[in-house]
Amino acid sequence: MKAKKISIIGGGLSGSLLSIYLAKRGFDVHLFERRPDLRTAKIYAGRSINLALSTRGLNALKKIGLDEEILQDAIPMPGRMMHSKAGELNYQPYGKDGQAINSVSRGRLNLKLIELTEKYPNIHLYFNAKCTDVDMDNCMATFEMADGSLQTFTADHIIGTDGAFAATRGRMQITDRFNYSQSYLHVGYKELVIPAAGMNQFQMEKNALHIWPRGSFMMIALPNPAGDFTCTLFMPFEGEFGFSGLKTEADVVQFFSTHFADAVPMMPTLVEDFFNNPTSSLVTVRCYPWVRKDKLALLGDAAHAIVPFYGQGMNCSFEDCVVLDECIEAYGDDWEKIFDAYQKLRKPNADAISELAVQNYYEMADKVGDKHFLHKKHIEHELSDLYPDKFKSQYELTTFSLSPYSYALEQGKKNDMLLEQIIANGAESKIADATYMEKLWHLLD
Repeated sequence: MKAKKISIIGGGLSGSLLSIYLAKRGFDVHLFERRPDLRTAKIYAGRSINLALSTRGLNALKKIGLDEEILQDAIPMPGRMMHSKAGELNYQPYGKDGQAINSVSRGRLNLKLIELTEKYPNIHLYFNAKCTDVDMDNCMATFEMADGSLQTFTADHIIGTDGAFAATRGRMQITDRFNYSQSYLHVGYKELVIPAAGMNQFQMEKNALHIWPRGSFMMIALPNPAGDFTCTLFMPFEGEFGFSGLKTEADVVQFFSTHFADAVPMMPTLVEDFFNNPTSSLVTVRCYPWVRKDKLALLGDAAHAIVPFYGQGMNCSFEDCVVLDECIEAYGDDWEKIFDAYQKLRKPNADAISELAVQNYYEMADKVGDKHFLHKKHIEHELSDLYPDKFKSQYELTTFSLSPYSYALEQGKKNDMLLEQIIANGAESKIADATYMEKLWHLLD
């Protein structure tokens, strides 16, 4: 029996991972990517923001045997280092001992996935192939190729993994009863750099995600194996503390000297980077349905683009691949059931992490310097240590577990009620009393 042919449109992280999952099941996989081949072009695709690889993403990579290789060059970050305006440092662990998120290169990970496809003769790669149209009912997709010609490919099923501004989703948007929304955060971002000092020497703590929280804006920095840090400035486009106010070199120097004084001596190319690197926007995309019968499905950012503040965009997209693969296992050759089960399992969780990601921007930019917030975090950490089977923080559930994102969102709300109750009762000294805590657990059930 001839293997079913599947076209995957979009050869980024989730598309290349999905191609391997499907190839392992014996499908005839055709992967189309509008950018050049990373293996020969020696460029890294897409945005260069470092990725925070955590439990969900590692679980997906483990299933194809790539987790350990990726972790070899990853830098574990068990906590975040807060930089006050005065230059004081405050370290906040993310979870328990041994729990860490991992700073990885987006480009290197994409390259490793593409290289892994070489092991599967049933994966066919097409680069410099820009999707121009999709005929959903007939499972046909048309591409503008590198030589300018238009070529049409037919498949049994099409899966769109072509990002936040997906051509596949664009085709679905003009169909009846397709719900779609996009919302831009009022802040944008610009990439900067803190270079290594000497021979791959880190100028700051290596094993931490660094944050300069300033209320309406912030800067973060993630470590790289070469000793440098990829910095990202997040701030409003307009207003007193907005990109629009930084017009001259003097404006930039004064702004950074005022708000990020401890970072400036470590950023010799600050001015050049600021004016050479683009200011980019941050969009949240929601839509439904994600599928068209047994013909077309959306996956990853094409279905649910989120802002990066929980470090879960890639992890969530990789989990999409795992769930779709599990649906294939469950429903065999009934692709209408496969696609429908996949979207019903993933849609509530995509909506939940979308909400969590926006919430986490305000936490990172503002609340991490708030005394009441830090007090709650201290109690939360103690409860996690005292009652590991009973209490898990929202961050732990989101980042260090495979629990549904929707559960993490709801449990986080309950946790916050519990913490506020403890503080309101002045009962911080009682949390080690299991009998007292049992009454509180009961009240919040």
